[in-house]
Amino acid sequence: DSLKKQRLNTYVVSASIENTSVQNLHEPVTITLQHIDQNTGNAEVHCVFWDLQKNNGLGGWNTSGCEMEYTDMNYTICFCNHLTHFGVLLDFSRTEIDITHDRILTLISYAGCGASSLFLGVTLVTYLTLEKLRRDNPSKILLNLCAALLMLNMVFLINSWLSSFNQPGLCITTAVLLHYFLLAAFTWMCLESIHLYLALVKVFNVYVPKYILKCCIAGWGLPAIVITLVLVINKDFYGDGSHSESNPFSNFCWIQEDIVFYISVVAYVFLAFLMNTAMFITVLLKVHSLKSRTQKRSRAWKQSFLQDLKSAFSLMFLLGLTWGFVFFAWGAVRIFFLYLFSIFNTLQGFFIFVFHCLMKEEVVKQCQGHFCWGRFRLSNYS
Repeated sequence: DSLKKQRLNTYVVSASIENTSVQNLHEPVTITLQHIDQNTGNAEVHCVFWDLQKNNGLGGWNTSGCEMEYTDMNYTICFCNHLTHFGVLLDFSRTEIDITHDRILTLISYAGCGASSLFLGVTLVTYLTLEKLRRDNPSKILLNLCAALLMLNMVFLINSWLSSFNQPGLCITTAVLLHYFLLAAFTWMCLESIHLYLALVKVFNVYVPKYILKCCIAGWGLPAIVITLVLVINKDFYGDGSHSESNPFSNFCWIQEDIVFYISVVAYVFLAFLMNTAMFITVLLKVHSLKSRTQKRSRAWKQSFLQDLKSAFSLMFLLGLTWGFVFFAWGAVRIFFLYLFSIFNTLQGFFIFVFHCLMKEEVVKQCQGHFCWGRFRLSNYS
């Protein structure tokens, strides 16, 4: 239906190798097609392939992943190049999207992950360098969360490159690491929410011996158990998809089996998201209650409102509530929420840096005392 206003202007070219499936090539096959009629009007040209899966098995033209490398009046050069955006990690429908949106989402994903990796690295270096900042439990939990998110971003950024080597063992390892750090990031977000609940709501009688050690065992251990179970059942659940519309994860090492994806990723993330949402609401209500008790209504209500808003946004990114956009990525609004998902989640590391480094008074003072000089250095530092 999407090609009704267009017509075929080249002969159809087909190539096959007997008893062999050709896929996962190091370089795309480049095909030069001569025009039947000269393209004198510089009309828009699309490269397509015949997809046997379309129209209930009857087949149809498909533009997904196919690029036009060059065209002029007489001929066009085509090759297929599949892109990968961050949304594939939690895209519940697991179906392809329009190539234009795919390209834009890929650009957003790689730019966002690159920026997040940089700022997460800065956050880690800042807290690890300044001993006073990492003394308390919240800072130690934040450090582990930043480490998990940094590794998640880094593995995502190099995933397509590693999959291009067409080495099954390497691809399985990459997919396992991506799966592990995704689950680890959500586990540490959960631990962050539990800590906030204990610190702000319970307050009393919550001493836990070897608290951080137990958090580390849970934060890094629970994802390892899930990954181990999947590998024991069948390591081939991980891999690189084939170049077809039925598998949208071409040139990307990830979970290939839908059932495994829904159980080991979707269910895990959904439970973590529910817990974090509940803790988020509880903590915000507690903070508001404490403020209303200690502060009388004043004329500075706008400043108080902005402070509450800052706290809400800070907690929202720290607890990963923006990952919830993917739960609404269905039907007509799927593309819209995939954009929101890619923008906010690939930039999660950047927002953590802003709220927990740039806008945190204690961190700024420590940095002024250790890293600044001249008039920017904190003169009365102690």
